[in-house]
Amino acid sequence: MATRQATAKWNGTLKAGNGVMKYGNFEGPFTFASRFEEGKGTNPEELVGAAHAGCYSMFLAALISADNMTPTRVQTTASVHLGNDDGPKITSIDLVCEAEVPGLDAEKFAEYAQKAKAKCPISRLFAGTQINLSAKLVG
Repeated sequence: MATRQATAKWNGTLKAGNGVMKYGNFEGPFTFASRFEEGKGTNPEELVGAAHAGCYSMFLAALISADNMTPTRVQTTASVHLGNDDGPKITSIDLVCEAEVPGLDAEKFAEYAQKAKAKCPISRLFAGTQINLSAKLVG
């Protein structure tokens, strides 16, 4: 299996400092404000959300494709909720997925959607975190 890498560098104190996260061709600044307030830049939770949305979409497409159907589109948004449990903690992740798959019925789609939620590698990584799913077949 493949090993992937990302880096982060932080300069200064928590509230006054700043940092840069890098992965692939992406490089994004992050600050206290971009993480805990509404400041410009990215934050680790957005990157977790992007990873989870991408992983879920690919896994769902793989499950559907294994049954000889071709998804036209699988689009997932992950909302990562940062709360406080004796310090900052990801308390839940909401996955909202919309898929267009010609010939697939809603009942079978719901089975695939739940299986993808349980089995995609990022969901498995966050097994101790509540992950909510809303999946809709369109088209």
